[in-house]
Amino acid sequence: MLGTSMVIGDGVLTPCISVLSAVGGIKQATSKITDEEVVWISVAILVCLFSVQRFGTEKVGYSFAPIICIWFAFIGGIGVFNFFKFDPTVVKAINPLHIVDYFKRNKEQAWISLGGIVLAITGTEALFADVGHFSVRSIQISMCTVTYPALILAYSGQASFLRKHQNEVADVFFNSTPDPVYWPMFVLAVMAAIIASQAMISGTFSIIQQSLSLGCFPRVKIVHTSSKYEGQVYIPEVNYLLMLACVGVTVGFRTTAKIGNAYGIAVVFVMTLTSALLVLIMIMIWKTHILLVIAYIVFIGGIELLYLSSVLYKFDQGGYLPLVFAAVLVSVMYVWNSVYRSKYYYELHNKISTEMVKEVTSNSNICRMDGLALFYSELVHGIPPIFKHYVANVPALHSVLVFVSIKSLPISKVPSEERFLFRRVDPKELNIFRCVVRYGYRDLRNEQEPFETILVERLKEFLRDESWLYALRNEGEGGENEIEELKREKEEKRKDALERELDTVEKAWHAGVVYLMGESEIVAGRGSSLGKRILLNYAYNFLRRNLRQSDKVFDIPHKRLLKVGMTYEL
Repeated sequence: MLGTSMVIGDGVLTPCISVLSAVGGIKQATSKITDEEVVWISVAILVCLFSVQRFGTEKVGYSFAPIICIWFAFIGGIGVFNFFKFDPTVVKAINPLHIVDYFKRNKEQAWISLGGIVLAITGTEALFADVGHFSVRSIQISMCTVTYPALILAYSGQASFLRKHQNEVADVFFNSTPDPVYWPMFVLAVMAAIIASQAMISGTFSIIQQSLSLGCFPRVKIVHTSSKYEGQVYIPEVNYLLMLACVGVTVGFRTTAKIGNAYGIAVVFVMTLTSALLVLIMIMIWKTHILLVIAYIVFIGGIELLYLSSVLYKFDQGGYLPLVFAAVLVSVMYVWNSVYRSKYYYELHNKISTEMVKEVTSNSNICRMDGLALFYSELVHGIPPIFKHYVANVPALHSVLVFVSIKSLPISKVPSEERFLFRRVDPKELNIFRCVVRYGYRDLRNEQEPFETILVERLKEFLRDESWLYALRNEGEGGENEIEELKREKEEKRKDALERELDTVEKAWHAGVVYLMGESEIVAGRGSSLGKRILLNYAYNFLRRNLRQSDKVFDIPHKRLLKVGMTYEL
């Protein structure tokens, strides 16, 4: 949860620092532009960036792909030009002994400067977002053959430039750009900043989607924007919150120096947590030799902890921001996940057995009325406890009752003939069924006809198949010596029973469809601690009331929705 929160914080800070630093380059060409105007131009670009997210990563990426290729060609070319023009001897910096000398000369200041040096490698933590969009091999090829060489050439050129212009460190990127290509480079820098921001925004959407599937994030609307890649998603609520956060940070901090301090902490925290999780994978999944694991921890972990200690030095200079973001998000995720799991286990342990269903429905005070009731539940196996509560307070049941569980699968589309999985709840005469409805991430609900129409047709198919299997089973048990008349009599009874069931379903459907959904209120049980009462009675219920409701997630028509209230004491 901490790593996820840090990545989301990174998704806020990356657009801010990228766009603000790129737009700030215009001050090198004209002194008429003030810092205030730079901030508001950056805000306008950020608003436009988040406004186009609804079109999908694929379309936005294709629009900017040629630009990023030109960008890498420009920075690499300018780097080569500056390298040979000013001081090619900077190539000696490849020798690692120079970093040792650097620390000997500057001591504490050298350690502090690591917080700024780490910004040279920011963006690599966003590569995980691209795995949802492209293959691992394509990312490796593009990184090793285009991105990394272009950045090395650019930084070498800037180092050569600084050898002759040591007082221009603060704005070395635009100062080292030759005058004839200044304005094209400025436009490319702004566009590249937008692309860098896009990568982290996509990463934020992707990691929230994964957290949601694990029950670690509150309900939000997931829009899949690609039929090829599951990872290309758009989340409207998160998009707007990210936009407001980016605008707030840009207007509040105003300078890239403070945002850079916060950005460095977020990036190094993400890298350190990633390495820690990689150690677990090396031990538990890859079964790596313990000496290699120790070597990895000492070498990689030592370097990352050194950088982390450096960026934390500037905690009070804006570095606190990602930690504040992380604290808020971890709190929200912890509250939601802990109550989500407790609620699920409560329903699992208190689900109604088949015997109890028969006992409840056989009550003489309960009447059956015409109609089809669809009772939504998250349980795939068993009947949720809220059903017993409903029958106890409303002593009437529809003639056909279907418990529906909707599940999302990590595939593009589920064939229509495989979408509905039915199972009968005994005894047979109750006409109660369980149904698991499976959707792929690109399947559209109610695309051509209403959901209940498709469900009824699939239910009829299930009844026919069930009757046919029953006939085959009986035929195998009867043997060859069974009298033909007896066989025909059984077949006629089977067909009559099937027709009656189909007729019951048809009449129930035409009588009307009602959607039943449990509206459970979670409260702390008697004797609970103060912390648990705050967690359940206030924190979770506040989130539940102010976030997307279940009926909106399932696209249930409000005119036919009946919510059944029940209090869960956990």
